[in-house]
Amino acid sequence: MPRRGADKGALARVPVALPALTRALKLQQKAGKVGFDWNDPLAVLAKIREEADEIEAELKSGRKGAAGAEVGDLMFALVNLARHLDADPEALLRSTNAKFERRFAAIEAALRSRGRSPKEASLAEMEELWQAAKSAETEIG
Repeated sequence: MPRRGADKGALARVPVALPALTRALKLQQKAGKVGFDWNDPLAVLAKIREEADEIEAELKSGRKGAAGAEVGDLMFALVNLARHLDADPEALLRSTNAKFERRFAAIEAALRSRGRSPKEASLAEMEELWQAAKSAETEIG
């Protein structure tokens, strides 16, 4: 009789309480150690495209719930690509969140200087301001 808590496989002991991106990374690392892994980041990128196509098909069929499940698959594949690039997906997403916040704040500031708010602006106007904020960041950094 196996003892309680005995190793049940390659994915055993990856804590369920970890943040989802971190847990996905750890699951993939463990699976990779036993040979279940892509051999090339470009193969992972192909999988990402496949998952995006599956999302599109579900959306076109009006199956929003199924499309949502496919988004989870896409996120898992994105974590895999980050891993193959030796990048921490949590750190990448944190950095992107900060970038989004900076750029959105720039949109709000530009609109405020015009006496307006985002709710009063068109999406096209906000996109133009987004691109201006992006260009300004590129020039600085």
